[in-house]
Amino acid sequence: MCVVCFVKALVHVFKIYLTAHYTDNFRSRPVDFRWEDVRAAGGGGSGHRALTCAAAAAGVWLLRGAALGGDAPGRPLRGARSQTQCLLQQIRELPGQLASYALAHSLGRWLVYPGSMFLMTRALLPLLQQGQERLVERYRGRRAKLVACDGNEIDTMFMDRRQHPGSQGRGLRLVICCEGNAGFYEMGCLSAPLEAGYSVLGWNHPGFGGSTGAPFPQHDANAVDVVVKYALHRLHFPPAHVVVYGWSIGGFTATWATMTYPELGALVLDATFDDLVPLALKVMPHSWKGLVVRTVREHFNLNVAEQLCRYPGPVLLLRRTQDDVVSTSGHLRPLPSGDVEGNRGNELLLRLLQHRYPVVMAREGLAVVTRWLRAGSRAQEAAFYARYRVDDEWCLALLRSYHARCEDEREDEQAWGPHGLSFPWLVGRGLSPRRRRQLALFLARKHLRNVEATHCSPLEPEDFQLPWRL
Repeated sequence: MCVVCFVKALVHVFKIYLTAHYTDNFRSRPVDFRWEDVRAAGGGGSGHRALTCAAAAAGVWLLRGAALGGDAPGRPLRGARSQTQCLLQQIRELPGQLASYALAHSLGRWLVYPGSMFLMTRALLPLLQQGQERLVERYRGRRAKLVACDGNEIDTMFMDRRQHPGSQGRGLRLVICCEGNAGFYEMGCLSAPLEAGYSVLGWNHPGFGGSTGAPFPQHDANAVDVVVKYALHRLHFPPAHVVVYGWSIGGFTATWATMTYPELGALVLDATFDDLVPLALKVMPHSWKGLVVRTVREHFNLNVAEQLCRYPGPVLLLRRTQDDVVSTSGHLRPLPSGDVEGNRGNELLLRLLQHRYPVVMAREGLAVVTRWLRAGSRAQEAAFYARYRVDDEWCLALLRSYHARCEDEREDEQAWGPHGLSFPWLVGRGLSPRRRRQLALFLARKHLRNVEATHCSPLEPEDFQLPWRL
């Protein structure tokens, strides 16, 4: 054990030496915002529950339970098992837990978050420094150090366009960008909304760039929590004017932020997946399946779809038609152009629509949207849409009529949230199968757009759009 600790210490010292020039200025600068500053200021009217000092060490709340296959907090244990049985069960599970922990804190973390490897940071140092200089000089970016509830220091960069919002007023909206597993704000996904004219707030995962800590889901959630607090209470953006944009693995923190702060204005997910397990099984040996599933569920439970269904606001999914990273088609080989059937964004859309519109997505609706998702180009998508003769005006009128009727019959105040009538909507009752197919296709097209690009290609500014609103 002492030898292992000694090696870890050497690696840590080597890492500090290699990245000293890049992080010196950030390490020495004063803290600009702390997670508890909101509580000290009285919360600013946010409906989000503030952490007490005692709970801060454990971190913010994460969605657990069903996905982990365990007992949810506060729920009684399954069955009336004796203490002896529980102890024996824990002893039997101990080897698996140790193996899972070892995998998660070594190879697993490097595979899930390769951007946290110090060798990658060292290789990218010139590009990171150039990216910082570009954001500061060209866009007047303001770098800030935030401290999350677990003590990690989060490196952020803010570009303010409110003084010159543009003809469409885009600069009045703030886009919080959640990067991928090898992305940094200095050279990441924030370029698309930035060049499109929005105000932008970028941040680095714990262990990435100037941020301290290690990129595990709990630490990531703690980090994005303080980022959102900073945007609302220090930068003073109204919640309705805040858009959260997540690319790739950043979809986890993006959906966590909008689930936890449902008053935020909109959510855009780009090249994101529904769950990490199918993608992990794709790249790991089949004989490791049990260990891989356990490791992901216990240490990297990136349950994007579950979190997405808990956000009541406007959502747009961007599916990249040449994306072989979030696809389970084939095995570690390039996908043919337009092969989108195995893209995990498909499952993300189906989960979202089934949650929000369960009547429409029953049977006929689910089948037709599943077929529509096989269209690998905008031309194929439009042809499929035209074949079913979808009347957009009729669909809009039906949805607006349902919303107005629910508003007239408003009885339960809990059915209404910051975005109006809460989901699920029971619209579609009494419709013919043909009409349900048409409405399902209409909703699918409003929530997902195809982008002809690979997973790591920079998104074009014109492809960054805000979600559809009824």
